[in-house]
Amino acid sequence: MRVPEDAMESSPGAGERWWDRCDAGVYLVDAQGRIVVVNAQAERMLRRSAGSLLGRDAHDLLHRGDSGERLPRSRCVMRQPLLTGGTAQGEREWLERGDGSLLRVSWLVTTCRVGGDPDGALILFHEVGSPVREEEGVRIATGSLSELDRLALLAETTTTLTSSLDAGETLRQLVRLVVPLLGDWAVIDLLTEEGGVSRAAVVCYENGDWTHREDLEGPMPPVPRGSSMPLSRALRGVTAALAGPENYQGPPDADIALIQRELFRVTGMHSACIAPIRGVREAVGAMTLGRSARPEPFTTADLLLVEDIARRAGLALDNARLYERQRRVAETMQRHLLPQLPRVPGVEMGACYLPAPRASQVGGDWYDAFVLPGDVIGLVIGDVVGHDLDAASGMAQVCNMLRAYAGEGEESPSVIVDRLDRAVTRIAEDTMATVVYARLERPESGKFRLRWTNAGHPPPLLVQDDGRTRFLEQGGGPLLGTGLRPRRADACVDLPPGSTVVMYTDGLIESPRHSLDEGMARLSRQALALAHRPFGSLCDALLAAVRPEDNDDDVAMLVVRVPG
Repeated sequence: MRVPEDAMESSPGAGERWWDRCDAGVYLVDAQGRIVVVNAQAERMLRRSAGSLLGRDAHDLLHRGDSGERLPRSRCVMRQPLLTGGTAQGEREWLERGDGSLLRVSWLVTTCRVGGDPDGALILFHEVGSPVREEEGVRIATGSLSELDRLALLAETTTTLTSSLDAGETLRQLVRLVVPLLGDWAVIDLLTEEGGVSRAAVVCYENGDWTHREDLEGPMPPVPRGSSMPLSRALRGVTAALAGPENYQGPPDADIALIQRELFRVTGMHSACIAPIRGVREAVGAMTLGRSARPEPFTTADLLLVEDIARRAGLALDNARLYERQRRVAETMQRHLLPQLPRVPGVEMGACYLPAPRASQVGGDWYDAFVLPGDVIGLVIGDVVGHDLDAASGMAQVCNMLRAYAGEGEESPSVIVDRLDRAVTRIAEDTMATVVYARLERPESGKFRLRWTNAGHPPPLLVQDDGRTRFLEQGGGPLLGTGLRPRRADACVDLPPGSTVVMYTDGLIESPRHSLDEGMARLSRQALALAHRPFGSLCDALLAAVRPEDNDDDVAMLVVRVPG
């Protein structure tokens, strides 16, 4: 059956159409199952306006089980003609009305052309007034799993695929869910952000293990809009389909069809389900499950199940891609927030930053170093409470204000931090931070001197060239943003030649399983053991050796060594 192309632009009341003269409810769906035409009788029976129906997925919006529950697509008999073609009818299905009540209907579904789309469907339905005991006019083939197993698989798919925001891990879990349970092969094709296609995974199950066929993976030809081949249609998000080598034996309509023909030949697949992997707004790829070792072909029931699994995978991949884009933005932001260390003759400086494992690659920990008048080096280590974008934003404000105040003159660290504390209280609501601000000075005597004040931060560690270490615990005061006005103090120490100062945030030493003293003792031991290694790798080595495995906080570190 063919529906005129202008039907999709028609709505009830826009002119007399044959479906407006039907006593039955009528709606048309496109190849993706979205309602494109609805008649007035359907509006009345469903107690829904045309505006609330048009463009919506008919299955998600209307189809329900005997108890009013939402039906998995794998159990929807009304979708069968949309996938396999032909006509189907039945007597015991339920549609949900706009007011939440259920309408029991007898129905008939037949494929038709909707505009330029070759595979839409026409649905006619009318209300069943009394319970119907007859068997439905159509049954879906049983498939290889029981109904209970199918529901369990769908539940496991949802739980497993939503447990990770890493796209690679999501694909790995997807493959292991469906192979070898449903097929011998799994092929995942993904649409790239640049509009291309990549064959991300070709996996078979043999000898009790999953084997990647990397020779079959990689870039794919583009998807032609006019191709009617099953994979091309799935990648365009049109519909799922059963396929086999015979589908690709004729003249290919695109280069991607040649690749698919070769896939069937090399893998030996005699039957396959090809389903679109749809995200929230658009298709993100396609999944092909194939059978080569087991002789039975896929059934329509299998196809409905695979389509449902692919749909859930699409939502998980969509979330993973969104997270990855946010992570890249966050990483770029963090790179711009953390400064480049200045080059000062005779003084070695190194720094590193590690975000919290469960955060968005940014946080409130920071380090800073800058040259001040009089050949003085300003050194900063700080931590704004939190490890998210809000904390990073607060950190950027505090960092920039501290730089500005420090560069105004030669005032002591305690005066600068006191001024910073007042500013934080005024402009950064609910922001609290710890900070150590130090001045590395070189008096006329030639020895380096460190002058600092500490606002609630872990004390810096001094590692001397003679093998002694000590924490610089003087000059302490409360953290920033409390609203208190303490009398802050400065502390000062002469740095022996060749000594190293380690400034760090609490993420380096804190652990839920150990005391803070244990963490500080571990830092002292490791810093002494690593002090004489090449300076360029000192920060990374300290981070690897000291940071507890169970710590989920950010870490920032600034290490300075004076000449020997």
